Parts: sequence; C-alpha cells; structure tokens
Amino acid sequence: MSTSSTTTTRDDVRSRLPDPLQFFPEIATMAGTMSKAVGNGSIPRSTVQLVQYRAGQIVGSSYHTVRQVADLRESGEAEERISAVVSWRDAPYFTDAERVALELVEAVLTHNPSGARVPDELYARVSAHYDDKALWTLVLAISQMFFFIPVALIARPIPGKPFGENYNK
Repeated sequence: MSTSSTTTTRDDVRSRLPDPLQFFPEIATMAGTMSKAVGNGSIPRSTVQLVQYRAGQIVGSSYHTVRQVADLRESGEAEERISAVVSWRDAPYFTDAERVALELVEAVLTHNPSGARVPDELYARVSAHYDDKALWTLVLAISQMFFFIPVALIARPIPGKPFGENYNK
C-alpha cells in the first residue's frame, strides 16, 4: 500500500476489463459530445456535478464517487456541500433548484414499487426551477451517468486514476 497525507490507496487494484477505447475508439467522441451537451451553460456546472455524484453514491460506485468528488473539489466546491450530498434533504447547503435536481436523480435511480419513479408532482417541482433546455440538460446529465454506470460497475476502472490510466488489464 502507498499512503499520502489524506488518502490510502492500494497498488494492487486492477480493472476487470481493459480500456474500452482500444476496441471502440468512437466512445471518446460520444462521451465528448455528451459532455459538451451537458455543459451548455443552461444549468450550473456544480448542479451537474452534484447530481452525478449523487448517482454514483446511489449505485455504490467508488469509481464515480471518487471521480465526482475530485471534479467538485477542482471546481472549488465547499467541502461541506460535498460531504452533505448523501444527506442533502436535511443539509442547509443546497439551493431549492439543487435539491429538486438531487431528488430527481434519486427518483430515477431508485425503484418505486408503489408508482411512477418520477411522479407528476416531482416533475412539476423540477420544471418550476428549470426551463425546457435546462430540464433537458439535467436529463442528459443523468443519462450520461447511465452510460457510464455499467462501465464502472462491470469493468471496474481504477478509482482516482486519470483517463487513459484507469484501466490496467
């Protein structure tokens, strides 16, 4: 094991699969296009990052949670907000628009045996904070995670490693 002042990492962590780009180089273009669409400025970058971080938490993906925390920190996000995403409902650090975005990603990713995952009431609250373009951007931000969640859970890229170095098989 190697250690630093703030983290401990295991040097023996291996990805299950090799880097998919060697088989499907067009994935880089697809991912770049999706990132460009999500980064269109209609919703704050911090909202996208918070939503994607919460998605990683919900599905239990170390790769995504580590990656999103790094992105949030790089963007200058306060540690209190990062730490409180898991308990956003009672944390005082989020705007109403961020709260409804976090509620939306939870609704989409959490099974609801008694009804619609995104009921009309939730949709109405989301659309009260986001115009059509911003709402589509939020949907695409969640969809972007849906593209990468199976990659993280099945292939297990190495958390904390930069792209191109996160696969070692």
